[in-house]
Amino acid sequence: MGFWRRDPRSWDKGGDAGPVTEADLAVNDALQARLMAARPGYGWLSEESEADPARQDARRCFIIDPIDGTRAFIDGQEGFSHSLAVAQGDRIIAAVVHLPVPGLTYAAHADGPATLNGQPIRPSDAGIAGARVLTYRAVADPGHWRGAVPPFRREFRSSLAWRLCLAAEGRFDAALSLRAAWEWDIAAGSLIAERAGARVTDRRGQAMRFNSDRAQVDGLIVAGPRLHGALLDALV
Repeated sequence: MGFWRRDPRSWDKGGDAGPVTEADLAVNDALQARLMAARPGYGWLSEESEADPARQDARRCFIIDPIDGTRAFIDGQEGFSHSLAVAQGDRIIAAVVHLPVPGLTYAAHADGPATLNGQPIRPSDAGIAGARVLTYRAVADPGHWRGAVPPFRREFRSSLAWRLCLAAEGRFDAALSLRAAWEWDIAAGSLIAERAGARVTDRRGQAMRFNSDRAQVDGLIVAGPRLHGALLDALV
């Protein structure tokens, strides 16, 4: 928060990787020092750290996005988050998505409920007509759909981790992406949504797997079971 709305230094990482700021790196360093000191045997996968193949040999691995929604952070908006997850093998077993400005903390672990500021959350039971779907403009391309584009309402938030949490708590009906998603963007949010009661898969309806070689998942569909099935059936 010492950097927010204080014109932090920022630059583009190149290769369509988007912007990064000095705040992203400072948060990454602080988290890595704190978490790896507490769990020295864990692997480490973060958007802002050099890739370490040894992470795949560890029984458990932290998967971290220090600031998810960096563009929102640079613009002085409130909708950025910190996304922290623990993978055991290829599954996420613990997760936190924290938005420091509005004071929102979503959390879950593999054997418990998903919560927002300590209170359980649930997804909506919406159908596809009129559903509020968090996604990007290109999803409306007719080429992605069997027949007509479904009549849902497209909305957007900069932080992908937060989009999954918003679907988990029912403030929106779904989060959808047909692009490959980096694991650090979705690892924490995927478990939170799953433990809330949403169905969470890649774009083809397959279970997500984490701590992979490429550190990517093939898109995502996150919604209550009824809407998830409708979206999956409608996609090419």
